[in-house]
Amino acid sequence: MENTIKKVVFFGSDLICLPALKWLHTEAPEECVLVGVISQPDRKKGRGQKFQKNPIAQYASDSGLELLQPETPDQALADWLIASSIDVAFVMAYGHFLNKKMRESPKIGMYNFHGSILPAYRGASPVETAIASGDKETGVSLIKVEQKMDSGAVGAVESVKIENDDSAATLREKVGAAVVPLLVENIQAILEQSLKFEEQEEARVSFCRKLTKEDGMIDFELSAEEIYNRWRALKTWPGTHCLHNSQRLKIGGLRLLDESPIENEQLTPGTVLLSNNGLIVSLKTKAIELLELQRPGGRMLPVAEFLRGYQLEDRDLLMGQKSDRLIK
Repeated sequence: MENTIKKVVFFGSDLICLPALKWLHTEAPEECVLVGVISQPDRKKGRGQKFQKNPIAQYASDSGLELLQPETPDQALADWLIASSIDVAFVMAYGHFLNKKMRESPKIGMYNFHGSILPAYRGASPVETAIASGDKETGVSLIKVEQKMDSGAVGAVESVKIENDDSAATLREKVGAAVVPLLVENIQAILEQSLKFEEQEEARVSFCRKLTKEDGMIDFELSAEEIYNRWRALKTWPGTHCLHNSQRLKIGGLRLLDESPIENEQLTPGTVLLSNNGLIVSLKTKAIELLELQRPGGRMLPVAEFLRGYQLEDRDLLMGQKSDRLIK
């Protein structure tokens, strides 16, 4: 290895990237230095619709790192990478396609941290899809950035356990944190260009799509376990909803029941069973209990409090819609 300090940049726009960015900034070995951060532009957020930085751009700004926020990664950015003699670029949840010129601008290479154990769950929602699928394990993969999304050869993987009560938010924290040991174990090999990468097995490839607001509508035709898994996967966004007399109700809390409270009676999936201020929903097999509900314009409330201000009768029917698969 040449006796020179390697220049590193980081592409990222989401909170999940923060552990990796902090490590590169404050704990990376002396053989490399983080010289810049490329992130999405400031966007209008909140009720006041004021421009705000995303967490990665905010950290870079607060830390005095050079921050570039192009609307799209263009020729000017590629020229900057070349002019700055960038050796290595790391990418995670940046949100833009990086063309061949961009990928070839760093001298050593451009590497992505993807939130799954590839080749499973290439695409936009690997963390949420793993939870919704009922998986017990996921992870983060260090891969080369190629033209085809998430198709690059894999250099290293860090596994992450999925607990039964993990939501997308808690699992994203774990996946983000798992990037750090990947960097600790492999940064030297990357800088020395000695890390071995293996091509992904195309026969095992699966894809996960971008989530939409429509994914939040509950599907009462699913099993209790499938509903529970989708609810915790979508809890952060877009949330889980159902309809009662055309009124949209957001489900804030939900738990599985081992068995249906009504034996030897066939009830339409989505049928409400009220007892002792509890709200159980019958399914084809087993049942779920709704713990928190919110109507439009209201607050999320415990079910007992919600029912004091909202008329919902025993044996009423909650409606949903057939859910689309998250795996393409």
